[in-house]
Amino acid sequence: MTDPVPASLPAPPYYAVVFTAVRTAGDNGYGEMDERLFDLAADQPGFLGVDAARGANGLGITVSYWRDEESIAAWRDHAEHALARVYGREHWYASFSVHVARVERSNAFTRPANT
Repeated sequence: MTDPVPASLPAPPYYAVVFTAVRTAGDNGYGEMDERLFDLAADQPGFLGVDAARGANGLGITVSYWRDEESIAAWRDHAEHALARVYGREHWYASFSVHVARVERSNAFTRPANT
């Protein structure tokens, strides 16, 4: 397993879709669909990257980055993504929120090796 690193992104502006969710108990096919959706999103025009984290308490935050609002809309309307959203409401999530934001500024830091 490789060490986690933040998504490598271009200079702003770009968009961030912040999906925050509390999972229900059990996997119920979530893990498989999560991997499938990541692969599908990565192939979409305008996809720039993703950062995700999940706590032991079930709270997860996934931030996907997109070139523009049209790319976000195309991903929202993707047939498999739409089916996953329905299944998510029925089986995977106790609650969730989605926020879309335009990123105007960004900075990053990486500690040099051997320090």
